[in-house]
Amino acid sequence: MTSMFVDAWDPSYGASYEGGEGGGDGPASSSSQQVDVDVEVPAAEWAPIDVSSSVRAPDVVFLVDGVRRNDAGLWTAEEDGTSYAGLAASYAAGVVRCDLARGVAEMAGARVARGLFTASPTVGDLLAGTVKYEVHRVSGTGEASKLPAAVQPPLTALEIEISAAARDGGSDGADLLIVDGPLRSRRQLPRTIGYIKTQQKQYLPAAQQAIVPRLRPAQRTPVFKIETVWGGWSWYLRLPGSSGAPWSGVVRVECSPELSPDQAIELADLSGVTLPRLASSAYKDPRAPQNLVPIAGLERRLRGMLGDARVLHRVLARETARSRLTS
Repeated sequence: MTSMFVDAWDPSYGASYEGGEGGGDGPASSSSQQVDVDVEVPAAEWAPIDVSSSVRAPDVVFLVDGVRRNDAGLWTAEEDGTSYAGLAASYAAGVVRCDLARGVAEMAGARVARGLFTASPTVGDLLAGTVKYEVHRVSGTGEASKLPAAVQPPLTALEIEISAAARDGGSDGADLLIVDGPLRSRRQLPRTIGYIKTQQKQYLPAAQQAIVPRLRPAQRTPVFKIETVWGGWSWYLRLPGSSGAPWSGVVRVECSPELSPDQAIELADLSGVTLPRLASSAYKDPRAPQNLVPIAGLERRLRGMLGDARVLHRVLARETARSRLTS
């Protein structure tokens, strides 16, 4: 008999997994990346792994996230008659410090930045009242459709900067930093894991992929390695509070490929005793349980710090119109 499940994840955010016609069978798109599944146990011995009773969650956990918003699309009119697209964007990064021993969470730092992203060789910083959009010159022709992606590198740099500042002198080297999303260029950060909420690719061979739906809350798969430039050690973990669908509540966690296999396994065990404690509930969060409670609160604070998008758009339109009249 066919089973049906209602995913707790709000459909306005897409799906917590990107399935095909089979839906709850998991990610439908297979990755072409090479994967080593013999890291922790031989491939034939793959099975769900329970958290060992000897593993203790860190007293302090830092969670870092960033938000970005497109404030206005622009076009330049160059003196030689050419024109370039531009994007005025606001972005912010923040860190939450969770003291698990005391049950206290607090903002450990946050910063807002704004940028004007364009391939124009002539424009400079853009002033919108008291707000400055610092110019970021992109390479190539700077098509409008590609400009939003140009915001990610400076946002990532801001996340790295604020993460390092928050951790300085904070926890005697026994903390854990959770990055919301893939690690990418943040792989050099110590004691850090990347947390991927939405599963879009199948990385594992069929035999190992079949283990993932069998995970119970707080269980994980063995560690495997994605053999690419941006790959690294990775594993799947199921959070509590899922709907019961095969891939509901499943997240993929990763850590730096520069670590040894034993160090990666240690972080995998640590994630199993830490992440379930931070999982959200469906009645509080439309992206439960994957959207961790501290991350959800951080996102709300950061979006509020970006300011009113309508006001900024009006000021940008006014200031650019004024500059045309006076030029």
